[in-house]
Amino acid sequence: MKLEGLKVVDLSVFLPGPYLTMSLADHGAEVIKVEAAGGDPGRAIGLADGPHSVFFRSVNRGKRSVVLDLKSEAGRATLLRLATEADVFVEAFRPGVMKRLGIDYETVAARNPRIVYCSISAFGQDGPYRDRPAHDLATEALAGVAGITLGADGAPAIPGLAAADIISSLNALSGVLMALLRRERTGRGDYLDISMHESVLAAVPNQLGPALAEDRQPVPAQERSLGGAAFYQIYETADRRHLVLAGQEEKFIRALLGALGRLDLAELAERGPGPHQLPLVQFLRQTFRAKPLAEWVRWFDGREVCFAPVNTLPEALADPQVVARGAVVTDGEGRRHVAPVIRFRHEPARPRWQAPALGEANPMLEMRAAE
Repeated sequence: MKLEGLKVVDLSVFLPGPYLTMSLADHGAEVIKVEAAGGDPGRAIGLADGPHSVFFRSVNRGKRSVVLDLKSEAGRATLLRLATEADVFVEAFRPGVMKRLGIDYETVAARNPRIVYCSISAFGQDGPYRDRPAHDLATEALAGVAGITLGADGAPAIPGLAAADIISSLNALSGVLMALLRRERTGRGDYLDISMHESVLAAVPNQLGPALAEDRQPVPAQERSLGGAAFYQIYETADRRHLVLAGQEEKFIRALLGALGRLDLAELAERGPGPHQLPLVQFLRQTFRAKPLAEWVRWFDGREVCFAPVNTLPEALADPQVVARGAVVTDGEGRRHVAPVIRFRHEPARPRWQAPALGEANPMLEMRAAE
């Protein structure tokens, strides 16, 4: 596997850091998850289908857990020793915590100049918000994303995706791999300062036009991919399910409206987003409410239109595309997992599905210390 021999120390909890280090573990890295005596809070969040919550095992598979008391001198000394032996070090404490513990980048790099040290935080290591407590939704709100994610009542809605967590994790993964690649030439590691807030802000380039060019808030109901276009829209069906149209190219517009016998409405969509599309939106709303979702799924089959049913999560897991790609797998205990998304033709991922028991690798540390 691509990352065999890579040693990673992970102090992070919840989602951004663990998702990053799980991606490394899936491709062969040895990941030591350092936990406090109570463990990662994710161990107890949500439903469990075995010894761990589904949330915890979904982002911590393939790792080994050690319990360290970082308030003690012995615990800090052990962590510093682990960092000295590691290739990658990941932490997600508030800025300043690692320096107070004596395990900041400067201290670790003085002993191990090859270390790639990654800090993920809500707002980054400096700036006026540096010390603010925040999780995903707060950073999405400050980055303006919640303000353009509106419900039917026009008020901001909670997104179903923890965008700040996941996007910052993927940015961190990219940065870690860049630093490792550069280290091959220079022999020197680097320090990464990843901000969840900035990760979200940078993730909406398709929505920033009005703000960057004219210093104004976009009106979602008039924007191309926020509700101002009939062919990028959510529609209710007869059984109170929903479907989406998600392609605004002329060929898709004409394929659908031609099949529905209303090519006369095509020019409304082809003129771009805006209030002028309302008659077309109203026609499509009325049309789609005439049949249940399952009938529309059959009707759209084979048509050249960007269409999708709005699946429930169980439906998404059982979707034929997911099944055909093996994107959901079952382990030896009968538990289901989402497979690694990064697929190599050569040296593919070989994830170890088991999540670590709290402190299971402490005996290994004791043996190493005795050597």
